[in-house]
Amino acid sequence: MTPLAPLVTAFFRKHLAAEKGVSKNTIASYSYAFKFLCRYVSGRLRKAPSELCLEDLDARVIRDFLEHLERECGNTPRTRNLRLTAIRSFMKYVEYEAPSALDQVRQVRALSNKRTQERLVNHLTRDEMKAVLDSPDPGTRNGVRDQAMLYLGFAAGLRVSELVGLRLDDVELDGPYPSILVRGKARRQRRLPLWKEATRALRAWLTVRGSVPVPELFLNARSETLTTSGFSYIVKKYGRAATSQCPSLSKKRVSPHVLRHTCAMTTLQATRDIRKVALWLGHSSLKSTEIYLRADPTEKLHAIEKALPPELRRGVFQVEDKLIAWLATPKLSGVNPWENGRK
Repeated sequence: MTPLAPLVTAFFRKHLAAEKGVSKNTIASYSYAFKFLCRYVSGRLRKAPSELCLEDLDARVIRDFLEHLERECGNTPRTRNLRLTAIRSFMKYVEYEAPSALDQVRQVRALSNKRTQERLVNHLTRDEMKAVLDSPDPGTRNGVRDQAMLYLGFAAGLRVSELVGLRLDDVELDGPYPSILVRGKARRQRRLPLWKEATRALRAWLTVRGSVPVPELFLNARSETLTTSGFSYIVKKYGRAATSQCPSLSKKRVSPHVLRHTCAMTTLQATRDIRKVALWLGHSSLKSTEIYLRADPTEKLHAIEKALPPELRRGVFQVEDKLIAWLATPKLSGVNPWENGRK
C-alpha cells in the first residue's frame, strides 16, 4: 500500500509550485478539490485523511465522489469538471512516482468530463451598470474605494483575481494615457488604457488610501490585501443596493464576472470586432470570446441588414368549402357539416 499524504504533499510543493510554477490561484483551486476528495473518501472508508492510501482512490471511488458533488453538494457540471481536472493532474504526476499503480492511474485519467450547457452570458444594460456604479457613497473612505473597484472591474473587464492582485506600481496615471498593467491567466500580461471616469475614481482612492506597507492597490477594512471573496461580497452588496434605483436588477445576479461580461458586450457593440474584445479581456483564443457573439443581437441584425434574402413566391390561400372537405374524407362519419353553423 502506498501512503497518499506524501504524494499529495509532493504534488503541491514540488511538482506544481517548484517544477511547473503554476499560479497560486491554480494551487488554491486544486487544494480545494483535494480537501473535498479526502474528506469524502475518509468518511466512506472510516479512515483518517492522513491514513489514506493511493489505492483508496480508484476509478469507482472517484466516479462516486464526482456524483456526490453534484447530488449532495449541489455543484454544477462545470465545477465537477474542474475537480476532475485537479484529480487527473495528480494522477499524471503519480504515474511517474508510483509505477506500480499504472493501471489504476490510467483508469482514473480515462474518466470523462460531463457535458455542460452553454448558456448566454449574464450582463447588465447601460442603465443597470450606471445604477451599480452610483451606489457607493463617495463621502466615505470605503465608498471611494468601492467606486474605484467597480469602475475598474467594469471598464477594464478584469477577472476578480486580476483586480485584487493589482499592485501600486501597476498603475500609471501620469502622462496623456493613464493605464494599468494586468497580470492574467497563465502569466499573460496586458496593458489597458483607462477611461476618464475610472482614472478619476482611482486618483480619489489613492488620495485616501494612505501609505500602507502593502503592495496591492486595494485594501480591506483592516488595511490588508483584499481577497477575492471580499470583492465578490462588495459587488453583490451594491448590486442589491442599486435595485431601488433600477428595479430590473432584481431579476439579475450581479457578480464580479458579470462586470467583466458587461465590459465585453459594451466593447463588442462599440467596435463590432471580436478580436479586440479578446485582446481587451486577455483571452488566449477567440473560442473563449465567441460566447459574446451569441449573446449580442446587434451582430445578428447587422448580418440581416447586409444579407440579401431570396424573394418568396406570393399567392393567396383559398379555404376549402366545408361540404367538399367533408365529402373528401376517407370515411364519412355521418355528421352534418352545417350543424355548427345553425347554432
